Amino acid sequence: MRTFNIRKVDCSIEAAIKDKIDNLNKPKGSLGRLEELALQICLVQQTLEPSLSHPCHLLLGGDHGIEREHVSVSPREVTWQQMLNFCHGGGGVNMFCRQHGFKLRVVDVGVDYDFSGERLAASNNSEDNIVFLDRKIRRGTRNFLYEAAMTDAEFDRAIAVGSDLVDDCCREGCRVLSVGEMGIANTSPSSIWMHLLGGVPLKECIGAGAGLDTPGILHKYKVLQQSVERFRGIYGVDERSSLTNDPSYVIDALAFFGGYEMVAAIGAMLRAAEQGLVILIDGFIMTACALAAIQLYPAVQDYMVFTHCGDESGHRRMLDIIGARPLLSLGLRLGEGTGALCAFPLVDSAVRMMNEMNNFQSARITKYF
Repeated sequence: MRTFNIRKVDCSIEAAIKDKIDNLNKPKGSLGRLEELALQICLVQQTLEPSLSHPCHLLLGGDHGIEREHVSVSPREVTWQQMLNFCHGGGGVNMFCRQHGFKLRVVDVGVDYDFSGERLAASNNSEDNIVFLDRKIRRGTRNFLYEAAMTDAEFDRAIAVGSDLVDDCCREGCRVLSVGEMGIANTSPSSIWMHLLGGVPLKECIGAGAGLDTPGILHKYKVLQQSVERFRGIYGVDERSSLTNDPSYVIDALAFFGGYEMVAAIGAMLRAAEQGLVILIDGFIMTACALAAIQLYPAVQDYMVFTHCGDESGHRRMLDIIGARPLLSLGLRLGEGTGALCAFPLVDSAVRMMNEMNNFQSARITKYF
Protein backbone atom coordinates (compact mmCIF):
# COMPACT_ATOMS: atom_id res chain seq x y z
CA MET A 1 0.00 0.00 0.00
CA ARG A 2 1.30 3.43 -0.89
CA THR A 3 1.91 5.90 1.92
CA PHE A 4 -0.02 9.13 2.32
CA ASN A 5 1.20 12.38 3.80
CA ILE A 6 -1.85 13.43 5.80
CA ARG A 7 -1.34 16.18 8.33
CA LYS A 8 -3.65 17.30 11.06
CA VAL A 9 -5.18 20.63 10.11
CA ASP A 10 -3.13 23.67 11.10
CA CYS A 11 -5.06 25.44 13.88
CA SER A 12 -2.94 28.59 13.89
CA ILE A 13 -5.74 30.52 12.14
CA GLU A 14 -8.50 29.14 14.37
CA ALA A 15 -8.73 32.31 16.46
CA ALA A 16 -9.09 34.45 13.33
CA ILE A 17 -11.81 32.17 11.97
CA LYS A 18 -13.76 32.27 15.23
CA ASP A 19 -13.38 36.03 15.39
CA LYS A 20 -14.88 36.38 11.91
CA ILE A 21 -17.75 34.05 12.79
CA ASP A 22 -18.48 35.87 16.06
CA ASN A 23 -18.50 39.25 14.32
CA LEU A 24 -21.05 38.31 11.67
CA ASN A 25 -24.27 40.23 12.28
CA LYS A 26 -26.01 37.61 14.41
CA PRO A 27 -26.12 36.64 18.06
CA LYS A 28 -23.00 34.75 19.04
CA GLY A 29 -23.42 31.03 18.39
CA SER A 30 -26.90 31.48 16.95
CA LEU A 31 -26.16 29.47 13.79
CA GLY A 32 -25.16 26.44 15.84
CA ARG A 33 -23.76 23.53 13.84
CA LEU A 34 -23.30 25.76 10.80
CA GLU A 35 -20.71 27.70 12.76
CA GLU A 36 -18.92 24.48 13.69
CA LEU A 37 -19.00 23.36 10.06
CA ALA A 38 -17.66 26.71 8.90
CA LEU A 39 -14.78 26.47 11.35
CA GLN A 40 -13.90 22.95 10.21
CA ILE A 41 -14.02 23.83 6.52
CA CYS A 42 -11.95 26.96 7.00
CA LEU A 43 -9.34 24.95 8.88
CA VAL A 44 -9.26 22.30 6.16
CA GLN A 45 -8.80 24.93 3.46
CA GLN A 46 -6.68 27.26 5.62
CA THR A 47 -8.68 30.33 4.68
CA LEU A 48 -11.34 32.70 6.02
CA GLU A 49 -13.04 32.59 2.60
CA PRO A 50 -13.76 28.90 1.92
CA SER A 51 -15.00 27.47 -1.36
CA LEU A 52 -16.91 24.36 -2.42
CA SER A 53 -16.07 24.69 -6.09
CA HIS A 54 -16.50 21.83 -8.58
CA PRO A 55 -18.07 19.30 -6.19
CA CYS A 56 -17.50 15.69 -7.26
CA HIS A 57 -19.23 12.46 -6.33
CA LEU A 58 -17.57 9.07 -6.78
CA LEU A 59 -19.99 6.15 -7.16
CA LEU A 60 -17.83 3.03 -6.83
CA GLY A 61 -19.22 -0.37 -7.83
CA GLY A 62 -18.07 -3.88 -6.94
CA ASP A 63 -19.40 -7.38 -6.29
CA HIS A 64 -18.67 -9.62 -3.31
CA GLY A 65 -17.92 -13.33 -3.21
CA ILE A 66 -19.69 -13.63 0.14
CA GLU A 67 -22.97 -12.88 -1.69
CA ARG A 68 -22.89 -16.54 -2.77
CA GLU A 69 -23.68 -17.47 0.85
CA HIS A 70 -27.09 -15.76 0.67
CA VAL A 71 -26.25 -13.02 3.16
CA SER A 72 -28.26 -10.48 1.16
CA VAL A 73 -31.87 -10.52 0.02
CA SER A 74 -30.81 -8.82 -3.23
CA PRO A 75 -29.30 -10.95 -6.02
CA ARG A 76 -25.84 -10.21 -7.40
CA GLU A 77 -27.08 -8.94 -10.75
CA VAL A 78 -28.65 -5.92 -9.08
CA THR A 79 -25.15 -4.42 -8.82
CA TRP A 80 -24.57 -4.21 -12.57
CA GLN A 81 -28.20 -3.36 -13.28
CA GLN A 82 -28.04 -0.39 -10.94
CA MET A 83 -24.69 0.69 -12.37
CA LEU A 84 -26.32 0.90 -15.79
CA ASN A 85 -29.22 2.77 -14.26
CA PHE A 86 -26.81 5.31 -12.76
CA CYS A 87 -25.10 5.73 -16.12
CA HIS A 88 -28.42 6.63 -17.70
CA GLY A 89 -29.39 9.11 -15.01
CA GLY A 90 -32.16 7.16 -13.29
CA GLY A 91 -30.87 6.54 -9.78
CA GLY A 92 -31.37 8.32 -6.49
CA VAL A 93 -27.73 9.41 -6.66
CA ASN A 94 -28.40 10.99 -10.06
CA MET A 95 -31.29 13.04 -8.74
CA PHE A 96 -29.27 14.48 -5.88
CA CYS A 97 -26.18 15.11 -8.02
CA ARG A 98 -28.32 17.06 -10.47
CA GLN A 99 -30.00 18.95 -7.65
CA HIS A 100 -26.76 20.07 -6.04
CA GLY A 101 -24.48 20.41 -9.06
CA PHE A 102 -22.13 17.48 -8.43
CA LYS A 103 -20.18 15.85 -11.21
CA LEU A 104 -20.88 12.11 -10.98
CA ARG A 105 -18.22 9.54 -11.76
CA VAL A 106 -19.71 6.03 -11.98
CA VAL A 107 -16.74 3.71 -11.56
CA ASP A 108 -16.59 -0.05 -12.11
CA VAL A 109 -13.92 -1.22 -9.67
CA GLY A 110 -15.01 -4.85 -9.43
CA VAL A 111 -18.48 -5.51 -10.84
CA ASP A 112 -19.19 -9.04 -12.05
CA TYR A 113 -20.32 -7.87 -15.48
CA ASP A 114 -18.83 -6.85 -18.80
CA PHE A 115 -19.97 -3.31 -19.57
CA SER A 116 -18.08 -3.08 -22.86
CA GLY A 117 -21.13 -4.10 -24.90
CA GLU A 118 -23.43 -1.56 -23.29
CA ARG A 119 -24.31 1.81 -24.75
CA LEU A 120 -23.27 4.05 -21.90
CA ALA A 121 -24.78 7.23 -23.28
CA ALA A 122 -24.15 8.97 -20.01
CA SER A 123 -20.40 8.90 -20.67
CA ASN A 124 -20.96 11.95 -22.84
CA ASN A 125 -23.99 13.28 -21.02
CA SER A 126 -23.14 16.89 -20.28
CA GLU A 127 -26.61 17.65 -18.99
CA ASP A 128 -26.46 15.07 -16.21
CA ASN A 129 -22.70 15.57 -15.79
CA ILE A 130 -22.07 11.81 -15.61
CA VAL A 131 -18.91 9.93 -16.58
CA PHE A 132 -18.53 6.13 -16.59
CA LEU A 133 -15.04 4.81 -15.85
CA ASP A 134 -13.74 1.26 -16.21
CA ARG A 135 -11.27 0.58 -13.40
CA LYS A 136 -12.18 -3.09 -12.97
CA ILE A 137 -9.73 -5.08 -10.87
CA ARG A 138 -11.61 -8.38 -11.01
CA ARG A 139 -15.18 -9.54 -11.56
CA GLY A 140 -16.03 -9.55 -7.87
CA THR A 141 -14.01 -10.49 -4.82
CA ARG A 142 -13.46 -14.05 -3.64
CA ASN A 143 -15.69 -15.63 -1.01
CA PHE A 144 -14.14 -14.71 2.34
CA LEU A 145 -15.87 -17.63 4.04
CA TYR A 146 -13.16 -19.78 2.42
CA GLU A 147 -10.30 -17.43 1.47
CA ALA A 148 -9.24 -13.81 1.47
CA ALA A 149 -11.51 -11.56 -0.61
CA MET A 150 -8.54 -10.06 -2.44
CA THR A 151 -4.80 -10.45 -2.81
CA ASP A 152 -2.31 -7.94 -1.47
CA ALA A 153 -1.66 -6.74 -5.02
CA GLU A 154 -5.39 -6.24 -5.63
CA PHE A 155 -5.70 -4.34 -2.37
CA ASP A 156 -2.89 -2.00 -3.41
CA ARG A 157 -4.48 -1.52 -6.81
CA ALA A 158 -7.87 -0.65 -5.28
CA ILE A 159 -6.23 1.95 -3.03
CA ALA A 160 -4.50 3.40 -6.10
CA VAL A 161 -7.76 3.49 -8.08
CA GLY A 162 -9.43 5.60 -5.38
CA SER A 163 -6.41 7.87 -5.06
CA ASP A 164 -6.15 8.43 -8.81
CA LEU A 165 -9.85 9.27 -9.07
CA VAL A 166 -9.37 12.04 -6.52
CA ASP A 167 -6.46 13.42 -8.52
CA ASP A 168 -8.74 13.58 -11.56
CA CYS A 169 -11.27 15.55 -9.51
CA CYS A 170 -8.61 17.91 -8.19
CA ARG A 171 -7.40 18.69 -11.71
CA GLU A 172 -10.91 20.02 -12.35
CA GLY A 173 -10.72 22.32 -9.33
CA CYS A 174 -12.68 20.13 -6.92
CA ARG A 175 -12.70 21.31 -3.27
CA VAL A 176 -15.37 18.97 -1.85
CA LEU A 177 -15.75 15.24 -2.45
CA SER A 178 -18.46 12.74 -1.60
CA VAL A 179 -18.16 8.99 -2.06
CA GLY A 180 -20.84 6.36 -2.48
CA GLU A 181 -20.98 2.66 -3.28
CA MET A 182 -22.95 0.03 -5.12
CA GLY A 183 -22.25 -3.59 -4.23
CA ILE A 184 -24.72 -6.27 -3.21
CA ALA A 185 -23.72 -7.83 0.17
CA ASN A 186 -21.30 -5.05 1.12
CA THR A 187 -22.94 -4.61 4.51
CA SER A 188 -21.30 -7.95 5.43
CA PRO A 189 -17.66 -6.77 5.21
CA SER A 190 -18.74 -3.45 6.75
CA SER A 191 -20.13 -5.30 9.78
CA ILE A 192 -16.95 -7.33 10.13
CA TRP A 193 -14.75 -4.23 9.90
CA MET A 194 -16.89 -2.62 12.59
CA HIS A 195 -16.37 -5.70 14.75
CA LEU A 196 -12.63 -6.05 14.19
CA LEU A 197 -11.65 -2.37 14.10
CA GLY A 198 -14.23 -1.03 16.53
CA GLY A 199 -14.23 -3.79 19.11
CA VAL A 200 -18.01 -4.25 18.96
CA PRO A 201 -19.47 -7.77 19.36
CA LEU A 202 -20.18 -9.14 15.90
CA LYS A 203 -23.86 -9.79 16.60
CA GLU A 204 -24.36 -6.09 17.38
CA CYS A 205 -22.80 -5.11 14.04
CA ILE A 206 -25.16 -7.07 11.81
CA GLY A 207 -28.44 -5.75 10.46
CA ALA A 208 -30.98 -6.41 7.76
CA GLY A 209 -28.99 -4.86 4.93
CA ALA A 210 -31.32 -4.55 1.94
CA GLY A 211 -34.16 -6.24 3.81
CA LEU A 212 -33.28 -9.58 5.46
CA ASP A 213 -35.87 -11.06 7.83
CA THR A 214 -34.97 -12.42 11.28
CA PRO A 215 -33.94 -15.91 10.07
CA GLY A 216 -31.91 -14.26 7.33
CA ILE A 217 -30.08 -12.07 9.83
CA LEU A 218 -29.29 -15.13 11.97
CA HIS A 219 -27.92 -16.96 8.90
CA LYS A 220 -25.84 -13.90 8.02
CA TYR A 221 -24.42 -13.81 11.54
CA LYS A 222 -23.41 -17.48 11.40
CA VAL A 223 -21.67 -17.03 8.04
CA LEU A 224 -19.80 -13.93 9.18
CA GLN A 225 -18.87 -15.52 12.50
CA GLN A 226 -17.33 -18.51 10.70
CA SER A 227 -15.47 -16.13 8.38
CA VAL A 228 -14.03 -14.14 11.29
CA GLU A 229 -12.95 -17.36 13.04
CA ARG A 230 -11.13 -18.44 9.87
CA PHE A 231 -9.41 -15.06 9.64
CA ARG A 232 -8.32 -15.20 13.27
CA GLY A 233 -6.97 -18.70 12.76
CA ILE A 234 -4.97 -17.71 9.68
CA TYR A 235 -3.48 -14.57 11.21
CA GLY A 236 -3.15 -15.84 14.78
CA VAL A 237 -5.24 -13.07 16.31
CA ASP A 238 -7.37 -14.01 19.29
CA GLU A 239 -10.74 -12.41 19.97
CA ARG A 240 -9.38 -10.12 22.68
CA SER A 241 -6.59 -8.71 20.52
CA SER A 242 -6.91 -5.26 19.05
CA LEU A 243 -6.02 -5.10 15.39
CA THR A 244 -5.72 -1.35 15.58
CA ASN A 245 -2.38 -1.47 17.39
CA ASP A 246 -0.63 -2.52 14.18
CA PRO A 247 -1.47 -1.03 10.77
CA SER A 248 -0.42 -4.26 9.07
CA TYR A 249 -3.20 -6.12 10.91
CA VAL A 250 -5.67 -3.45 9.85
CA ILE A 251 -4.63 -3.90 6.22
CA ASP A 252 -4.91 -7.67 6.56
CA ALA A 253 -8.49 -7.29 7.81
CA LEU A 254 -9.38 -4.86 5.03
CA ALA A 255 -7.99 -7.12 2.31
CA PHE A 256 -9.45 -10.33 3.75
CA PHE A 257 -13.03 -9.06 3.93
CA GLY A 258 -13.34 -5.89 1.87
CA GLY A 259 -14.81 -5.16 -1.52
CA TYR A 260 -12.84 -3.51 -4.28
CA GLU A 261 -15.23 -0.56 -4.21
CA MET A 262 -14.78 -0.23 -0.43
CA VAL A 263 -10.99 -0.29 -0.52
CA ALA A 264 -11.05 2.19 -3.41
CA ALA A 265 -13.22 4.42 -1.22
CA ILE A 266 -10.57 4.27 1.51
CA GLY A 267 -7.91 5.24 -1.04
CA ALA A 268 -10.10 8.13 -2.18
CA MET A 269 -10.63 9.38 1.38
CA LEU A 270 -6.92 9.24 2.18
CA ARG A 271 -5.89 11.02 -1.02
CA ALA A 272 -8.65 13.62 -0.59
CA ALA A 273 -7.31 14.47 2.87
CA GLU A 274 -3.78 14.61 1.50
CA GLN A 275 -5.04 17.07 -1.13
CA GLY A 276 -6.88 19.18 1.46
CA LEU A 277 -10.43 18.43 0.30
CA VAL A 278 -13.57 18.46 2.41
CA ILE A 279 -14.82 14.85 2.49
CA LEU A 280 -18.53 14.12 2.92
CA ILE A 281 -19.07 10.71 4.55
CA ASP A 282 -22.27 8.82 3.75
CA GLY A 283 -23.97 5.93 5.56
CA PHE A 284 -23.07 2.60 7.17
CA ILE A 285 -20.73 1.26 4.50
CA MET A 286 -18.88 4.52 3.90
CA THR A 287 -18.63 5.05 7.67
CA ALA A 288 -16.96 1.62 7.90
CA CYS A 289 -14.53 2.78 5.21
CA ALA A 290 -13.96 6.01 7.13
CA LEU A 291 -13.29 4.01 10.31
CA ALA A 292 -10.68 1.99 8.43
CA ALA A 293 -9.08 5.11 6.97
CA ILE A 294 -8.90 6.67 10.44
CA GLN A 295 -7.27 3.54 11.86
CA LEU A 296 -4.55 3.85 9.21
CA TYR A 297 -4.17 7.65 9.30
CA PRO A 298 -5.91 9.27 12.30
CA ALA A 299 -5.46 12.80 10.90
CA VAL A 300 -7.83 12.00 8.02
CA GLN A 301 -10.77 12.57 10.38
CA ASP A 302 -10.06 16.32 10.44
CA TYR A 303 -11.19 16.46 6.81
CA MET A 304 -14.37 14.40 7.20
CA VAL A 305 -17.90 15.70 7.59
CA PHE A 306 -20.22 12.91 8.73
CA THR A 307 -23.46 13.67 7.01
CA HIS A 308 -26.14 11.37 8.39
CA CYS A 309 -26.99 8.39 10.56
CA GLY A 310 -28.94 5.75 8.67
CA ASP A 311 -31.21 2.91 9.68
CA GLU A 312 -28.71 0.05 9.32
CA SER A 313 -28.11 -1.68 12.65
CA GLY A 314 -24.89 -0.51 14.23
CA HIS A 315 -24.45 2.71 12.28
CA ARG A 316 -25.00 4.93 15.31
CA ARG A 317 -22.63 2.73 17.31
CA MET A 318 -19.92 3.08 14.67
CA LEU A 319 -20.33 6.85 14.56
CA ASP A 320 -19.95 6.90 18.34
CA ILE A 321 -16.73 4.88 18.07
CA ILE A 322 -15.35 7.50 15.71
CA GLY A 323 -16.69 10.34 17.85
CA ALA A 324 -18.67 11.74 14.94
CA ARG A 325 -21.88 13.77 15.11
CA PRO A 326 -23.87 13.33 11.90
CA LEU A 327 -25.68 16.31 10.42
CA LEU A 328 -28.87 14.41 9.56
CA SER A 329 -30.90 11.47 10.75
CA LEU A 330 -33.44 10.79 8.00
CA GLY A 331 -33.73 7.03 8.19
CA LEU A 332 -31.85 6.65 4.91
CA ARG A 333 -30.38 3.29 3.89
CA LEU A 334 -30.16 3.56 0.12
CA GLY A 335 -26.39 3.87 -0.06
CA GLU A 336 -24.91 5.35 -3.25
CA GLY A 337 -23.70 8.34 -1.21
CA THR A 338 -27.20 9.80 -1.15
CA GLY A 339 -27.00 10.85 2.51
CA ALA A 340 -23.88 12.88 1.82
CA LEU A 341 -25.55 14.61 -1.11
CA CYS A 342 -28.69 15.33 0.92
CA ALA A 343 -26.56 17.04 3.57
CA PHE A 344 -24.60 19.15 1.10
CA PRO A 345 -26.93 22.19 1.36
CA LEU A 346 -26.03 22.47 5.06
CA VAL A 347 -22.34 22.44 4.21
CA ASP A 348 -23.00 25.00 1.49
CA SER A 349 -24.89 27.19 3.96
CA ALA A 350 -21.93 27.15 6.34
CA VAL A 351 -19.63 28.34 3.56
CA ARG A 352 -22.10 30.98 2.39
CA MET A 353 -22.36 32.24 5.95
CA MET A 354 -18.62 32.94 5.92
CA ASN A 355 -18.63 34.59 2.50
CA GLU A 356 -21.96 36.39 2.26
CA MET A 357 -23.09 37.54 5.71
CA ASN A 358 -22.26 41.07 6.73
CA ASN A 359 -20.48 41.87 9.98
CA PHE A 360 -21.57 44.27 12.71
CA GLN A 361 -19.17 47.01 11.70
CA SER A 362 -20.01 47.05 7.98
CA ALA A 363 -23.74 46.78 8.66
CA ARG A 364 -23.51 49.55 11.28
CA ILE A 365 -25.23 47.39 13.86
CA THR A 366 -24.36 47.73 17.50
CA LYS A 367 -22.42 44.70 18.71
CA TYR A 368 -24.16 43.83 21.94
CA PHE A 369 -21.93 41.10 23.33
